[in-house]
Amino acid sequence: MSYEQLQEAAAAIAERTGRESHQAAVVLGSGLSDYAASLDDAIEIPYSEIPFFPEPRVVGHGGSLFSAPVGDGAVLLFAGRVHTYEGWDLDEVVFGVRTAALTGASSILLTNAAGGLGDGFAPGDLVAIRDHLNYTARNPLVGMNDDRLGPRFPDMSEVYSKRLRGLLERAFQTASVSYREGVYAWFLGPSYETPAEIEMVKRVGGDLVGMSTVPEAIALNHMGVDVAGISLVTNYAAGITDAPLSHEEVTETAAEARERFTAVLDALLPLLVKG
Repeated sequence: MSYEQLQEAAAAIAERTGRESHQAAVVLGSGLSDYAASLDDAIEIPYSEIPFFPEPRVVGHGGSLFSAPVGDGAVLLFAGRVHTYEGWDLDEVVFGVRTAALTGASSILLTNAAGGLGDGFAPGDLVAIRDHLNYTARNPLVGMNDDRLGPRFPDMSEVYSKRLRGLLERAFQTASVSYREGVYAWFLGPSYETPAEIEMVKRVGGDLVGMSTVPEAIALNHMGVDVAGISLVTNYAAGITDAPLSHEEVTETAAEARERFTAVLDALLPLLVKG
């Protein structure tokens, strides 16, 4: 996907929303898609009506972009995302968040459902992402670099902004939710990880495993955007317990934690807009 296509998509969003810019954006993971529609004066745009936007192929995942006024600004909310395991190229996986950056969003929150590796990371917990591990050997920056988006060799020392993690901690406190940080490991999926793979991740310092977020974080870091991440632990990872893993468990836990998660988002959005 080209810079010109990103510009066309950003222009279409501005035209449909009547807002020249958005100060922040949020990618809503499993179980959170309905949150965007609940915001006052939110404007919905189906992905199918935005030029070049890919549409999720997973049952139960949303497929609309919402624009909502927050404080003195506005926030874009992605109700659903596409994943590499669906067959999308990585430039398509990151197209949405790159477009958000071109609308003016200088702070972007990525949320996801993740498996917890024990050691206090249990189903139902909300965990701020401190750093990540990439176990896919894939990177959205492979190929010709467009200097209008970012440098050929971007620094990755602080992918998940310390400043935004400070705002996350404040939002967690406001919502009366315990604040913790962890390292997220990205696996390709769609099969869940094996017990041996989970043991490997534990030994190198990983706390969470999932199938999204990392390519978006890499692409946004490339563009100089401040990135934050929150994982909802929806299940114990393979081998932590004897129970088999299932997508139904993920969706059930996400639904149970929705109230706490939305309380955090309610407290966080005004902070993101203020910067």
